[in-house]
Amino acid sequence: MNNYAKARAHTNIALVKYWGKRNSALKLPTTSSLSLTLDQFYTDTSVQFNETLTNDQVTFNERRLDEQSARRITDFLDLVRNQAGITTKAVVQTTNNVPTAAGLASSASGFAALAAAASKASGLRLNHRELSRLARRGSGSATRSIDGGFVEWHKGIGDRTSFATQVAPADYWDLNIIAILVNQQPKKMSSSEGMQLSQTTSPYYHEWEKLCQRDLKKLKIAIKNHNFNDLGTIAEENAMRMHALTLSATPDFCYFDADSLKAMRIVHQLRESGIPCYFTMDAGPNVKVLVEPEHRESVVSTLQTAFGPDNIIVAAPGPGVQYLT
Repeated sequence: MNNYAKARAHTNIALVKYWGKRNSALKLPTTSSLSLTLDQFYTDTSVQFNETLTNDQVTFNERRLDEQSARRITDFLDLVRNQAGITTKAVVQTTNNVPTAAGLASSASGFAALAAAASKASGLRLNHRELSRLARRGSGSATRSIDGGFVEWHKGIGDRTSFATQVAPADYWDLNIIAILVNQQPKKMSSSEGMQLSQTTSPYYHEWEKLCQRDLKKLKIAIKNHNFNDLGTIAEENAMRMHALTLSATPDFCYFDADSLKAMRIVHQLRESGIPCYFTMDAGPNVKVLVEPEHRESVVSTLQTAFGPDNIIVAAPGPGVQYLT
């Protein structure tokens, strides 16, 4: 056992969304999904197993977490320990280069980095598929952050067949994803709570499952053909249909705020003026805009004028998990 390892994992933005579980304990999704890993948002996590410890010690952004706050991380470490055949407690240190719980997939990068660091430190030697399955147990979307570029999460029929694989590497397509940080505060409704409520109460949920299957097939064709307009149209429509589930749930809820709607309106106006760009949103108010490099500067300039330069971050397709030690 190495005892110590450090890893970096990047967030991903789902172009065909994951919104619903058929098994909460194993985090098995109701539909397959497809995402793009981003280079600008990432989590660095180190794990050191230490025989002298009586409890796990978790530090998040230089703040020591109490037992309750660290529960999700220690439960995940238990999965790793069980798989590695050890009982040793660990020191975990995590730094997030992404706002937490604000709809920017911080849990995806967080649990992907934790899965990579903890498995290596415990002596496990996992391939990408096995690592993807492990990361999924911490956060469903983390399964897609093990690989870079375009990544498909196969819903599978059980634990062993639900994992992510790369559709195309980060350098396959020169694209930009512009993040508009309209609100960096933690959301009131977590993704897990939101998807459960949508799944159990929205009358449109079964139709959503069918649409995701169709959207996934169309999106993979768009990626293969480098068809940006199809890629953007599918991503935007799929995002809005996901958010329609939240509005049709009982009780209804919404991840948008006024600036989210303002951002959507600006994207529509840019498109009407002849600049191809499309938006997508996950479970949070922050909006991501897809654009090709030749139109990036005009889109960035418009968004900076509307929201301020500090709230606009330009990202590109990013890499998969990297080991820093």
